[in-house]
Amino acid sequence: MRTDWSKRTDPKDYINLKENGPHTPGLAKESSALLAEERDVLGVGVETVGTDAGQAATFDPPFPNHYLMHGSGKFGLASLSNLDQLPPTGAIVIAAPLKIVGGSGSPLRVIAITP
Repeated sequence: MRTDWSKRTDPKDYINLKENGPHTPGLAKESSALLAEERDVLGVGVETVGTDAGQAATFDPPFPNHYLMHGSGKFGLASLSNLDQLPPTGAIVIAAPLKIVGGSGSPLRVIAITP
């Protein structure tokens, strides 16, 4: 998901913390449901610190992308950069995670091969 959020180089601007929590872009519940249930996707990648919007704890259901996408066995890649350099379609994304025993996630190095 391209938002140009990764171009925010100041950590305060990147997290965008307000009095009521972080404010970052994310997928709407309907978008996550569409991708998880009606499209042949393996997962989603975003430029923000998480795959849900910053205010997703207040949504119904809370953290809908985690609930819908990850609950359907789809992956989520966060904190990506240079997405603006990828074509709308046709890129091959390689995401190699570190093997962490007993963990629910992992840092990874992500590269894209473009046509």
